[in-house]
Amino acid sequence: MSHHLDTPLAAQTGQLFLDDLCVFRGEDSTVFVMDVNSTVNGLHSEPSFHSEARYEFKVHLDGAEVEELTYRVSFADADAEGRQALQLHELTGADAREDAATGELVLEGRTGSSADGSGVRLWAGRIKDWFYIDLSLLDMVNSAVRGGTVLDLSGWQPREATNSFADTTVDSIVLEVSHRHPQLRPGAQIGVWAATKLATDAGGWRQINRAGHPMMWPIFWPDDVQFALASNTQHPSQDVESDRQEVAEHIAASAAATGTTADPAGYGQTVAAELFPDVLSYTVGTPATYGFAGRNGRTLADNAPEVMLSLVTGVAVPSGLTPATNEQLRTPDFPYVVPA
Repeated sequence: MSHHLDTPLAAQTGQLFLDDLCVFRGEDSTVFVMDVNSTVNGLHSEPSFHSEARYEFKVHLDGAEVEELTYRVSFADADAEGRQALQLHELTGADAREDAATGELVLEGRTGSSADGSGVRLWAGRIKDWFYIDLSLLDMVNSAVRGGTVLDLSGWQPREATNSFADTTVDSIVLEVSHRHPQLRPGAQIGVWAATKLATDAGGWRQINRAGHPMMWPIFWPDDVQFALASNTQHPSQDVESDRQEVAEHIAASAAATGTTADPAGYGQTVAAELFPDVLSYTVGTPATYGFAGRNGRTLADNAPEVMLSLVTGVAVPSGLTPATNEQLRTPDFPYVVPA
């Protein structure tokens, strides 16, 4: 091959950077959405998925520490029209945690078109990015959380907020799994995260990036544009030991400076305990929402940035944007996203 897959440069591509993860109720089904390769950042590649990578949805059942169900999507090189052949494999039990396991091939298709299998369907391709936030607000929160200082919103005018993601695009994988699936029946308690993995020169696989709760990397590790932190490659079961205390201390320092709680340390620990392990919790078959009152999966409409920015600072952070901001970029029917 023309490059060495084990070099840091090989992994530094937007095709492997996870921008968003959603889990919500579909048409008598559970819908999983993974976005990569946004045009909003400097890591943007040509619109496509990496042909030497894997894109995986990981599902933990009933609070289990490890996943017992994995949906793995892989892509071929783009053809002359820019479309890619794709395959979806399902891995269950111990195989769900093994890169060497092949699992069951449940469907094949091409980007830009829906593909159907037994109880599953998948769509992958370039879409108009449905995410919304004014990135100048994120900069303010970053400074407070990282420096343990007061969140100064005196210069922030929510009514003047603009969506920094307007007119941007992103590559999306939308997977819909029927409620008839034996492990994903209504009422099942699941935890979901996503991972991108790159083939290595030795023939194995290396995890490059992962995603669970929204906004984790932009808030806590905004400078990790080269995937240098160990958090990228570790399993969520390692989060409590490796990252939770540090994040709790940053949240506590910011809350103490702002003065919104009498127990900043306790607040920091409470929030960090909710964010780690970094997986999205969801009760299958129920309405999803990522909001102030509760977090149960995440939809394309949820104002997750406003929720997360408020949660980590301990003070209400009005984003100035609402779900109406992106209503034209989501649909009620499969694939739920709007192709670019």
